[in-house]
Amino acid sequence: MAHSLTNNLYSGDQTRELDWRAIQEEGIPGAVLMKRAGRAAYDYACSVWPQNRRWMVVCGGGNNAGDGYVFAALAAQRQHEVAILFTSSPEQLKGDARAAYEYARQEGVSIQPFSVDASPFEDDVVIVDALLGIGLRSPVREDAAAAIRWINSLGAPVLALDLPSGLCADTGAELGIAVRASHTITFIAAKTGLFTGRGPALCGRVDVAGLGVAEEAFADLPPTAIKIDLPELLPLLPERAADAHKGQFGHVMVIGGELGYGGAAILAAEAASMTGAGLISLATRAEHVTAALVRRPELMAIGVPSGQELEPYLARPTVLVVGPGLGRTPWSEQLLQQALQSNLPLVLDADALNILAEGRLPLPAHRRWVMTPHPGEAARLLGCSTQEVQNNRIWAVTQLQQKLGGVILLKGAGTLICADGAVFLAKVGNPGLATAGSGDVLAGLIGSLLAQGLAPLQAAQLGVCLHGEAADLAIEDAGIAGLQAAELAAYIRELLKS
Repeated sequence: MAHSLTNNLYSGDQTRELDWRAIQEEGIPGAVLMKRAGRAAYDYACSVWPQNRRWMVVCGGGNNAGDGYVFAALAAQRQHEVAILFTSSPEQLKGDARAAYEYARQEGVSIQPFSVDASPFEDDVVIVDALLGIGLRSPVREDAAAAIRWINSLGAPVLALDLPSGLCADTGAELGIAVRASHTITFIAAKTGLFTGRGPALCGRVDVAGLGVAEEAFADLPPTAIKIDLPELLPLLPERAADAHKGQFGHVMVIGGELGYGGAAILAAEAASMTGAGLISLATRAEHVTAALVRRPELMAIGVPSGQELEPYLARPTVLVVGPGLGRTPWSEQLLQQALQSNLPLVLDADALNILAEGRLPLPAHRRWVMTPHPGEAARLLGCSTQEVQNNRIWAVTQLQQKLGGVILLKGAGTLICADGAVFLAKVGNPGLATAGSGDVLAGLIGSLLAQGLAPLQAAQLGVCLHGEAADLAIEDAGIAGLQAAELAAYIRELLKS
């Protein structure tokens, strides 16, 4: 699938390489790039807050500060009220950043050292964050941390230049403390950390200013991740012929639902049923069969007391979804073992992943699976902490794919999908998805798409985008609080109409 350059995400080091190429190969002076960044930020700010004429720019000590000084100079030229608070003396700035400081001073900008008692304006002010740039790798030092705490305490709108200070450009980790921006304008290229980990919670709306760097500069620089979205993926679903029959759209079997967890397996099976798969089976504890059939009579629900009892039923399905409500009992492990030995394409979720993390069951050789861990399950599979996964989600999903093969879908803000070393990022969904059962719906949906003929990577990509967009539609109707996983399938169907 072709992707536009605007969908490509890059690391901080890669962006610095692009900056160097623009200077050395395209002949754009660094000072010109800095002025372009400051102007792009100022023009953007005026478009977002057209009535605002008060700006407070908080500057650090590097090139990010230089962008802020240019911003302030341009605001002063237009007779706006503007003040700069600095955490690092501008007298210590070098090169282009020092020239930007002199530019702001020449335009008469008020430039003062930062203090927690500073209040150049009483109200109606927009804060411009130009403290820390894309090179930050370690926890924020106390001088900058104090400024970040102060910015966050004001309750004013915040425009972050390049990225919110304190956010890691590569990973989306919050390095001790970070600015909470309402808008972020990032320069030259979009950084991966803006869209995963803590990035979505800290960046607000993100826009990219290319600063006139030519596309040729990107030619041999592979992105760290590629953003995906629903419109480009929907055409993957095959059209249905007028004489189509249910056998052409696959047979999904959901395996799960240990005692006490029957709802998870039913949700997964219902999602598969409502999103286009031709036939749906549910293999679960006998105690859950009646509830499943009352809720969704289209299901072929069977009670299986053991893995041995499941085996004969595995001759008919074309795809297995294993894990929703599976539990971690001997019954659970037996069913998973039979599924792994079936040689069928798999969606492995929830407790199927937790059992695999214990290392007693070998994965099949065919590698035709999609695994859908949340960060805790990913940590168990990798033998690390959940915090380590969240601090570097790109690393985690890549390591999982190298270790386990197939397609890995790491859930969470900025969902990541990895296959054959390539990483894709879906910036979809909302906090309403943080509710019981939403992952089970996703697993059933991906199983349905596999059954309809999509390849594992395609099914994972389209599935996560449908799931996230459905959640957005749901909260438009009912709000974020209390979103029920069972509500999602109807919105997914609505999206599939297009």
